[in-house]
Amino acid sequence: MAGRFPPYTDSDIQGPVVKALKLAGWDVLRGIDAFPEGTPDLSHFERAAALGRVLVTNDDDQRRIAFEWCIGGRPLPGVVWWPQQQYQQMRPGDVVRRFEEYARQDRPFAAFPVLHRKPFL
Repeated sequence: MAGRFPPYTDSDIQGPVVKALKLAGWDVLRGIDAFPEGTPDLSHFERAAALGRVLVTNDDDQRRIAFEWCIGGRPLPGVVWWPQQQYQQMRPGDVVRRFEEYARQDRPFAAFPVLHRKPFL
């Protein structure tokens, strides 16, 4: 079923991206609001999964954790990931547009729970 999913942004997601998503009406939970700075990645990942939220990250370690969870057969609402170097090519509005595209899809995380967010060209 198409619709918005609840995102959980880890500490690597920059403030302007979080702000743009919130201004667009997304129900974002920031990792920094759930745990203190310096909390291990796995804690954020586990929290997002336990809350049924899609983890939004540009951290390679979080992507690795996601793949390990999938291989282990553990339930995962989803992960939206992009490499840190893509920040040079992205604007917060680009992220919002991509999220809106995901929201129009029926079950965007069904085929594989890790979506690689690519920049608009």
